Amino acid sequence: MVLLLQKIDKLYSKLENYHHHHHQDHNHQSQALSSSLEAFQTLVSNSFNKLFSSSKSAGSEVPSFPWIQQCFELIPIINNGFAKLVVAIDYPMTKWEADSVEEYLKYTLNLLELCNSITCSLSHLGKERLSLSHGLNLVESSSPSLAVEHLRQIQVQPKSLSKDFRFQGNEEHGKERFPITKKSVIHQALVVMEGMVFWVCGILMTGLVGDSKPYLEMIKSGGRLVSSLLSGLDLSGGEVIVEKKGLLKEVKEINDSVAALVSAIGIGKKTKAEAEELQRRLEVFEKMVEGLGKEVDCLFNKVLAGRNQLLHGFQHQKH
Repeated sequence: MVLLLQKIDKLYSKLENYHHHHHQDHNHQSQALSSSLEAFQTLVSNSFNKLFSSSKSAGSEVPSFPWIQQCFELIPIINNGFAKLVVAIDYPMTKWEADSVEEYLKYTLNLLELCNSITCSLSHLGKERLSLSHGLNLVESSSPSLAVEHLRQIQVQPKSLSKDFRFQGNEEHGKERFPITKKSVIHQALVVMEGMVFWVCGILMTGLVGDSKPYLEMIKSGGRLVSSLLSGLDLSGGEVIVEKKGLLKEVKEINDSVAALVSAIGIGKKTKAEAEELQRRLEVFEKMVEGLGKEVDCLFNKVLAGRNQLLHGFQHQKH
């Protein structure tokens, strides 16, 4: 009887040790998951705060082309941060549940469409610049009257994004908190990534098309909501851009140069200084448009390749 009681006591001791260690392991894993998610959120917050603190464009000045290009460069930073998070928590996409995969694929599809919208706007600006360059050539060839017909100020192309970019986080944010798991970490990170990338695209498109509508559409889809998930993040700079109607500093300067040149032609004044100033501004603007265009193409190709690779991997799993 004594031996039996001793055996039972040892058995209970082993069970207690098992549950104790299991609880410790669970707590350790939860802390590790929380730390990884927090690191991703900190990366996003710091990147945005650095953008606003280093640029007066987020303050009282008109937004500049270099500033909206810096905005765009945040997108690959956020995407890469998300990829590192997936690796850090050891949760490859092939292990994700269906709803997480669907949400990620929807995000990448939206991002591809946004890249197309940006490319279209850059193409429009490129055509406007070409028309002005043609007008300058006519001035130089002593055809000022013909030149005036082409020396029209850059007309921005007001454009709606024509799609409701909504995501799962809108409906689920604010509900009761669930136990932290790999799935919940990915979901929260997706909400942050989608919302902030959409916010960036809204600001960028507002600058390119000279209209606040794209920014307001992106805010509606979650940018304002996501800012509450990231401590210390202030997106008020976007409101200033909207107040300034989104017109880029470089476009305004080119239009002022065009007006000065046309005025000089109209009063029969020598136009060399005005023509050279406009030529200089157009050359700088051309490099900026081409530079951003290349970055947009690079991101588009990278996102498309990653998306296709993911889809191919799931199709391969089914066979």
